[in-house]
Amino acid sequence: LFRSPKVAFDGSRFETTQVRYTSKDGTSVPMFITARKGLKLDGKQPTLLYGYGGFNIPITPNFTVPMATWLDMGGVYAVANLRGGGEYGEEWHQAGTKLNKQNVFDDFIAAGEYLIAQGYTSPDKLAIYGRSNGGLLTGATLLQRPDLFRAALPGVGVLDMLRFNQFTIGWAWESDYGSPQNPDEFKALYAYSPLHNIKPGTRYPATLITTGDHDDRVYPAHSFKFTAALQAAGAGPGPYLARIETRAGHGAGKPTSMLIDEWTDMLSFLAHELSMTAAPAQP
Repeated sequence: LFRSPKVAFDGSRFETTQVRYTSKDGTSVPMFITARKGLKLDGKQPTLLYGYGGFNIPITPNFTVPMATWLDMGGVYAVANLRGGGEYGEEWHQAGTKLNKQNVFDDFIAAGEYLIAQGYTSPDKLAIYGRSNGGLLTGATLLQRPDLFRAALPGVGVLDMLRFNQFTIGWAWESDYGSPQNPDEFKALYAYSPLHNIKPGTRYPATLITTGDHDDRVYPAHSFKFTAALQAAGAGPGPYLARIETRAGHGAGKPTSMLIDEWTDMLSFLAHELSMTAAPAQP
């Protein structure tokens, strides 16, 4: 059963297709791509790639005002159904946890490579986005393949994988991430922990890190430390910025006015970094 939202948005101008691409280890991974009908596959389309890939949570197509705005701006929106999520059962979930967590990042990287190979976009026009566990995904991926993306939006991310279990409810995530106290799991965590894998002198994508100063789920110190380390080590041109919302938490219950302000900043950042021109206003 589906319900059409009553908003001033003409969805008939766009189409969503589901594709499959091959990840690093040969696994077939599905992805939804939403774009304007008749899109020219010339490799020049500004594209936002979203992912989560964790905690057995399925990511399915849905309507959001920010993404409708992104489409109206002329962007392409891609959602990859990465391992670690709940889209295809427990085996799919377990294939992206603990010692298998790198599979999730490989899946996300392969999604970006697919979008480029199929002519949707190019590295200068491709951005990545994720929140919470998806913020970890975005942070790890922008470090592992800085050449593949122009911009990144890690939101309220888990970015210090050696101390995540020391903050608030972080201990509960060991079921997906593993424990830094376990020698084998420590090695896996250290290998991809965003805070610990920033390489001095590297040109990383332009990055806007978002967090809330009262986030009691993913403690904002994750974002604070990652921002400072990226600013200290990145070779530029950047920028490497943090947007810290005051009197705000992880996101649930955030007032509409705050959401509008946050997404205005994020979409403006993407428009600038992807060299987007203003789209004609829609009636």
